[in-house]
Amino acid sequence: LGSLRRPRPPPWRGLFTAAAAAAAPFYPASVSAACSARPARAPRPAPGPARDPAAMNEEYDVIVLGTGLTECILSGIMSVNGKKVLHMDRNSYYGGESASITPLEDLYKRFNIPGSPPESMGRGRDWNVDLIPKFLMANGQLVKMLLYTEVTRYLDFKVTEGSFVYKGGKIYKVPSTEAEALASSLMGLFEKRRFRKFLVYVANFDENDPRTFEGVDPKKTTMRDVYKKFDLGQDVIDFTGHALALYRTDDYLDQPCQETINRIKLYSESLARYGKSPYLYPLYGLGELPQGFARLSAIYGGTYMLNKPIEEIVIENGKVVGVKSEGEVARCKQLICDPSYVPDRVTKVGLVIRVICILNHPIKNTNDANSCQIIIPQNQVNRKSDIYVCMISSAHNVAAQGKYIAIVSTTVETGDPEREIKPALDLLEPIEQKFVSISDLFAPTDLGTESQIFISRTYDATTHFETTCDDIKDIYKRMMGSEFDFEEMKRKKNDIYGEQEQQ
Repeated sequence: LGSLRRPRPPPWRGLFTAAAAAAAPFYPASVSAACSARPARAPRPAPGPARDPAAMNEEYDVIVLGTGLTECILSGIMSVNGKKVLHMDRNSYYGGESASITPLEDLYKRFNIPGSPPESMGRGRDWNVDLIPKFLMANGQLVKMLLYTEVTRYLDFKVTEGSFVYKGGKIYKVPSTEAEALASSLMGLFEKRRFRKFLVYVANFDENDPRTFEGVDPKKTTMRDVYKKFDLGQDVIDFTGHALALYRTDDYLDQPCQETINRIKLYSESLARYGKSPYLYPLYGLGELPQGFARLSAIYGGTYMLNKPIEEIVIENGKVVGVKSEGEVARCKQLICDPSYVPDRVTKVGLVIRVICILNHPIKNTNDANSCQIIIPQNQVNRKSDIYVCMISSAHNVAAQGKYIAIVSTTVETGDPEREIKPALDLLEPIEQKFVSISDLFAPTDLGTESQIFISRTYDATTHFETTCDDIKDIYKRMMGSEFDFEEMKRKKNDIYGEQEQQ
């Protein structure tokens, strides 16, 4: 396994003070280099399904059902932890609900759109369309998992070109440099000064150093009171809470401010990485991520079986003991799966609508960005939850030349979901083709304490992976009885392979 190299720190840019940059870890060359333009490569084949029939007759520490990102990351982590893992999927492809669909003809079939894609769409195999749109926060938990597991070697990334926020029917760039902040029409002159003071306060804030609190008790003072302290207006509160702290609703305002301050710090540290925006996106689509973690699991001895029907999860005395497939039973001590494998152990907690839109133009007023995120705060459109737009293009090897994929998503609140996302669709016009999906959101009712069945949550409407990583850490804690520790994982890798071999 290659070493974690320490390149020069990136040039300091941005609204935020050097305190945030100092707090952020250096990146290995594998990610830093990938964030500049790189030559296209052919998509790497996924690790092939296991063909050893004896694999079903063995006993495993953990069996994983489904190859969604959550399941593949946990499979990789368990393998690194020395667990014997069998990973099965009823589908013939990796990714489950979070797959990237290729060629384009398959997307038309999946959404029951009659006929073939028009010739203007280019070659079908040039498309890799994510079913669930997400970006990676450059300093977020998923990138740390990628780095510590060195799954970065299987992936190439690009920085997303801009983050935008919706206000009064128009979109504005979320400032990423001091010059942009001064020129931005998001705020008036005096408000800019107050906002800058607030950001300096956030960057210097250290929950272990009361001298940085300035009279704020991070565990008791609400975020609403912190905004009042800096005299910030409603529009600034909207874009700070939703475009920087990335909250989906305004519930956070009346909760202790520590979590919000840490979220804004994460945004600023991620932004400090590359300057344009805090988001990264993998070339060839998000389907590359589960495959990368599947490779990690395979390196550590994990066994993979795709296209494997799951007939029964075998329970004895209320506890999982195995999985039956094609008449054979593979035994296990613990089971990880997505909600679709255990419908009787989950509950519906909501609906999410996603609309994949194919465009032949960049989104208006984004300075012709080839990738961007737009957040429509709920207050701006009289809703309870935000609307998100994720846009990527042929620059990411996910679309034909000159084409763009914009995916709109939000939590459903009414009986007419398509009407709810109209403000976002209006920003994208003209749209060549739309693919609409409305999905149930599930959460486990069985936490696995007795049954040892650990079920992931359905992917939410957010366009970042932080909530997914929270779910992964929660499942890990319930399975292992201890918090997930990045450093511990790194040490375990060294124990297996030895420090010298990693140099």
